[in-house]
Amino acid sequence: MNTPALERFLAGIYVDTEARVRFLAAPYEEAKRAGLSEEQCRALEAIDRVGLEMAAHSLSRKRAGTHFFSWPRARTK
Repeated sequence: MNTPALERFLAGIYVDTEARVRFLAAPYEEAKRAGLSEEQCRALEAIDRVGLEMAAHSLSRKRAGTHFFSWPRARTK
């Protein structure tokens, strides 16, 4: 099921807010418009929407260089 076209499509909806909004409004149609197979389009209709948004948010923070977690600094005496 994974193809370069599917991977490009997923990368696009992870990093492009407008593409993600269009996808979430009409997942099957947007996947079909991107040239994905019927099987891929149907699978994307069932995507974990919360997980998609969380991953997209995490990627945007990483790209901006604003990671949320940092290791505690060692205490020095």
